[in-house]
Amino acid sequence: MWEYTKKVKDFFLHPKNAGEIENPDAVGEVGSLICGDALKLTLKIDKDTGRIVDAKFQTFGCASAIASSSALTELVKGKTPDEALKLTNKDIADFLGGLPEEKMHCSVMGKEALEAAIANYRGFVPVPEAGQRLVCKCFDVTEEKLRKVIKENRLTTLEDVTNYTKAGGGCGTCIPDIEAILRDIWALKPVPLRPAEPRKLTNLQKIALVQDVIETEIRPRLQADNGDIELIDVDGAKVIVALRAMCTGCPMGVVTIKGIEEKLRELVSSDITVEAEKEG
Repeated sequence: MWEYTKKVKDFFLHPKNAGEIENPDAVGEVGSLICGDALKLTLKIDKDTGRIVDAKFQTFGCASAIASSSALTELVKGKTPDEALKLTNKDIADFLGGLPEEKMHCSVMGKEALEAAIANYRGFVPVPEAGQRLVCKCFDVTEEKLRKVIKENRLTTLEDVTNYTKAGGGCGTCIPDIEAILRDIWALKPVPLRPAEPRKLTNLQKIALVQDVIETEIRPRLQADNGDIELIDVDGAKVIVALRAMCTGCPMGVVTIKGIEEKLRELVSSDITVEAEKEG
C-alpha cells in the first residue's frame, strides 16, 4: 500500500478548490482519460494587480493526482503568472510533505497544467512541432517531454523516468529508447542488453491492463444489463471497484465482484483480488 503523508490524505479526502471557475482568464488541460490521468486547471487573474486571485481544478486520477492538483491551486494563489511558473513539480510534492516515488508523475501533471494555463492566458495556442517523436505510445509521452522532465528532476534511471512520466510502464517497447535518451543526456555508458526473459509487471503496467480489461471486457457486459462499474484504485494486487447504475445495491453484487475478479485474474495477473469500495 502507498505510504501517503497526512497532508496528502487531507488534500485527497478534503480537496481544496475543486471545480471550475466560471469565465476563467486561463485554462490548462493536460493528460487524457485513456492514459489514466487528466487535469483541467482554471485561473482567475486580477487585471489591476496581475495576480492569480482564484484557482480551481478538475482531476481524473488517483489520490496523489487529486492531492497534487489541489495543492497546486493553493500554491499559485496570490502569485503573478511569472512567479507561478517558477514553481516546480518538486515544490508541489514538498508542499504535500512528499509523494511516493511511484506517484511523482502526478506532480509533473500539475506543473504541465499550470504551464498550459498560463500559455492560454497569454494567448499562445500550442501547435505540435513537426516531427516531434512519440516515445511511449501507451501513455502518449514525447521525447521532448522526457528530456524536459529528466533534466528538471535529474532522473538517471529507467525506474525514475517511469515514476515521473509513466513512460516505460506499459508494454515496455519504448524502454530501449528511454535508456538511449538517458545515455544521451547524462553521457552514460551503454546499458548491457537485457536477457530475453518475461518481465514482471510493474504497478503501472498492471493498472494499465486492469483499466483496459474493465473498459473492453467488463463494462460493456454490465452496461448491457443497465449496470456499470468504476475503477477506484489499484493497490498492488488489490483492485477496488464501485458498482454503479443498476448494479448499485444489487443483491447479486458479491457474485458480480467475483466474476470481475476471475476475468482480471485470467487477463491480467493470477494474484489479483477484487473488492467493492466501502461505503462511507
